[in-house]
Amino acid sequence: MLSKIDKTKFNTLIEINVLINSNYGDIHALLVQILESATRLCQSEASSLLLVNREKRELYFEAALGSKGSEVKNFTVKLGEGIAGWVATHNKSIIVNDVKNEKLHLKKIADMIDYPSKTMLAVPMRLKNECIGVIELLNKKGSGGFTQDDCDWLEIFANQAALAIGNAQNLEKVRNEVESLKEALGKDYHVFIAKSPVINEKLEIIERVAKTDSSVLLLGESGVGKELFAEQIHLKSPRAAKPFIRVNCAAIPEGLLESELFGHVKGAFTNAVQNRKGRFEAADGGTIFLDEIGDLPLSLQAKLLRVIQQKTFEKVGSDSSVKVDVRILAATNKDIEILVEKGEFRSDLYYRLNVLPIYIPPLRQRPEDIPELADFFLKKYRAETKKQFAGFSSEAMEEMLSYSWPGNVRELQNCIERACVIGRDEWIQKKDLFIKNTPYLEEQNGESGRNLKAAINTFKVHYIQKALEENNWNQTETAKVLDIQRTYLSRLIRELSIKEK
Repeated sequence: MLSKIDKTKFNTLIEINVLINSNYGDIHALLVQILESATRLCQSEASSLLLVNREKRELYFEAALGSKGSEVKNFTVKLGEGIAGWVATHNKSIIVNDVKNEKLHLKKIADMIDYPSKTMLAVPMRLKNECIGVIELLNKKGSGGFTQDDCDWLEIFANQAALAIGNAQNLEKVRNEVESLKEALGKDYHVFIAKSPVINEKLEIIERVAKTDSSVLLLGESGVGKELFAEQIHLKSPRAAKPFIRVNCAAIPEGLLESELFGHVKGAFTNAVQNRKGRFEAADGGTIFLDEIGDLPLSLQAKLLRVIQQKTFEKVGSDSSVKVDVRILAATNKDIEILVEKGEFRSDLYYRLNVLPIYIPPLRQRPEDIPELADFFLKKYRAETKKQFAGFSSEAMEEMLSYSWPGNVRELQNCIERACVIGRDEWIQKKDLFIKNTPYLEEQNGESGRNLKAAINTFKVHYIQKALEENNWNQTETAKVLDIQRTYLSRLIRELSIKEK
């Protein structure tokens, strides 16, 4: 017959096991729950769960409970150092009921956080007989110390924690493989991320534009994502199953660009040892995207105009015409009208390309996209750097929302990649971003107040939504965390149109 406490422990183990086998989404929360159960059932005042980092040969605190739990998480312990380090190295449990006279005890942490340890129980977390971490219980409640029965039960909890970590690692591996397959299958196209009203309006225009064969001129600053909009036009068009060919007119030397675009025949010039198809011929039936069209040499502009008007061209070194059916999308960050006035760009070509102009606004004019893009890039580089960042701190997000992003989406992507490389905390911090921030003010247009308000509201939405998600959308608990009245939180949710994802 099981005692009452045994029944409680077994029921707790069953509950935890169900969570582990149901692909529990938040591994950190699950480990905390396991630690809370072990602390409660073994009747200790405080506890911690440390994970082993084999590369650095140290243990770090994944979770810590008790009055000094938040302070403990700032420390690491070397393998072999202290009681936890000894357990991790020897893969054995240890009961210490006289910590003061225990030689293994690492006194410096206890002294620094001012938390005296009297009794301690530490057991290894084993995965395939390898110690991947340690669970420690501190200060048994009551007058006695930890018993062998406590040790046996804690080892069971430690095995549960190791199982949860193993499942999480396997799930992460599968997710990475799936993402790799997705990337391999769709490697020619980018994922399109947008939430701002202004970009959604552009997408509605693209839906209509895509159904035609008219030329489109995409305008906007460098790095705003003009190529992604070109991809969307192609993917939403009747030509989606046909080739989508990209050409960066500024990246190819002028002497090679004509051959690159239109191809050449054998002997047309030195090293032309065989016939070669150009990009227009490769795009036959599909779409060609000419990026940085403002850098196209005048000598090739007439030939491009002929392709648009007559759908024919000659390869370099050939007198024979090649007929193609290609839709032309072009993009530039230059003011082509000024180039036309200077005689550096043909006016007739400009008018033919400018049938359907679409201006892509810079990132500073669509702050609603910043949190979405930042989260997307974080997931991408978190996988590449093999670091488990939980997200961005509120200070980091506020910093990104108040920055002008002169390099637009490309600069934001580089910023997040750098932060993932150098970041060391659970959350990406403001210091990891390395942003030399000067808040953006459109003084010339007198729009600084409106943009500042939009950035603040965007930050509020992101911050409140994140707090709600962490509290399972319980408004009462969220209001406590945010230190505001529940009625005020409800009003903010309504005014900012915050919805559960």
